[in-house]
Amino acid sequence: MKELVIGNLVAKIPIIQGGMGIGISRSNLASSVSKLGGIGIISGVNIGFDEPDFETNTLEANLRALKKHIKLAKEKSNNGIIGVNLMVAMNNYESHVKTSIEAGCDIIISGAGLPMKLPTLINNTSTKIAPIVSSAKATNVILKMWDKKYNTTADLIIVEGPKAGGHLGFSNDDLDNINSINYDKEFSYILKIADEYGKKYNKNIPVIAAGGISSSSDVKKYIDMGASGIQVGTRFVATYECDAHDNFKNTYVNANKEDIVIVKSPVGLPGRAIKNKFIENITISKPKISKCYNCLIPCKPKDTPYCISLALINAVKGNIDNALLFCGADAYKINSLSSVEEVINDLTSEI
Repeated sequence: MKELVIGNLVAKIPIIQGGMGIGISRSNLASSVSKLGGIGIISGVNIGFDEPDFETNTLEANLRALKKHIKLAKEKSNNGIIGVNLMVAMNNYESHVKTSIEAGCDIIISGAGLPMKLPTLINNTSTKIAPIVSSAKATNVILKMWDKKYNTTADLIIVEGPKAGGHLGFSNDDLDNINSINYDKEFSYILKIADEYGKKYNKNIPVIAAGGISSSSDVKKYIDMGASGIQVGTRFVATYECDAHDNFKNTYVNANKEDIVIVKSPVGLPGRAIKNKFIENITISKPKISKCYNCLIPCKPKDTPYCISLALINAVKGNIDNALLFCGADAYKINSLSSVEEVINDLTSEI
């Protein structure tokens, strides 16, 4: 098994645990993966949902919780590699990036938009930066801009395919005909782009496969194609160490293939989730929105079909009937809860 090398960072196991919000991947899950040699990722979106002043002082509660969970994850993992996933579409994105760096995170991973200004936010720190992309076109746009404007490039690239959980970087039409999306072809193109910019900056830019990777054969396939590692979210939700309530974890265990659907998110992106009473109800009537958490730039409370923050907070707290249950396409294949170590051993059994 080859190590995943990102500059001066070396992960003994080439697995990045996907960042999952709200609160699904905080310090406990991230540190558990990192301690075993992988890379643990904390999701920054509304991470302070259980802070006592979250309702009245949301931004400060989130930044305080972000700092707390990064430091706790570093401590519990014996200073293992800890990254933070921050969506470009977040309000106060820059404040979250700066707080993450101050708290000692190793990597900033950003998707849900193009992280054009990310290089300026890390300044001369040792923090690594990684865009999440779904196409060679997006990869080219980001790296060309970073090269031209900031004379720098990515430290790693995460290529997320159409079978991922949560928000997806594809159109509804694409997802309706998912077999028409040639992820492997895009992945091969992105490997070439990474090699081109890597040569220019005299560095290796690892390319990470992500989205719908749930078995050791999936892992072996992309490692053999040239991936330096893989990113996995769904498999780590159904672990004892995951930060979510057991009610949420068990929706994965109990899901059938037909329960997993594409939903419309208030931020304008399609998402993949488990069908439940919440999804059925919002197709009939718009729920009352009593408070806006000011979490995402594209969201307009007056027009939004539901509050995504409240729906995701309900998920992590186990209030399943009133929750948005994001998941990957292969969630239905999970039949029981496991430990993080068991998941990692299973995923790496063929490499």
